[in-house]
Amino acid sequence: MSVLRCRALTARLGDGEVLHDVTLDLGARTIAIIGDNGSGKSTFARIATGLVRRASGDLEVLGLDPDRDAAALRRRVALVLSNPDAQIVMPTVAEDVALSLRPLRLSRGERARRVAATLERFGLDALADRPAHDLSGGQKQLLALSGAFVRAPDLVIADEPTASLDARNARAVADHLLADTGHALVVVTHDLALARRCEQAVLFADGGVVASGASADVVDAYERALAC
Repeated sequence: MSVLRCRALTARLGDGEVLHDVTLDLGARTIAIIGDNGSGKSTFARIATGLVRRASGDLEVLGLDPDRDAAALRRRVALVLSNPDAQIVMPTVAEDVALSLRPLRLSRGERARRVAATLERFGLDALADRPAHDLSGGQKQLLALSGAFVRAPDLVIADEPTASLDARNARAVADHLLADTGHALVVVTHDLALARRCEQAVLFADGGVVASGASADVVDAYERALAC
């Protein structure tokens, strides 16, 4: 099954068309979406998660239509944003991660076990009782990842997850996203080093796809275009 398949996908925001005639069949485990600001890549990611409705065209994410199968898709897909403060809502680190498990209706013991294991995985176990908004920027993004991965999603869609991080924290976040833990990854990014580490990449420009294929080839094409 493809991770993401679309045909003649279009999207509008207000009176403007921001995506036009996007046709893709993406089956790699790790996929980078790259392009200039305003190219349509973030809108594409939001449509894939069901946050924005498409205007026309066909779209399947993990075999599900984001418009018709929204509830089923939410159970299988986790979203990570560039600003972790937009995702942190609970007072403490552990409570914030536990919130992601609420829809699963687990026992208290199972919920505590999953939270503890996830915090240890992301190096936040010593901060479990710390006020979430007192964390550093890098720690907050790791907390956002914890909230996403604690549900063991089939697909993680990350929109500029390293944009506000220094090099060390950006590398740590990228390592966690790319690690093979049974999930697929679609990452929207300006970080071309991260894009190169993905198996497949898609280059957007002016609301359309101008290149798609092996990440090294697509990133090379983008860098050549930037040099012109």
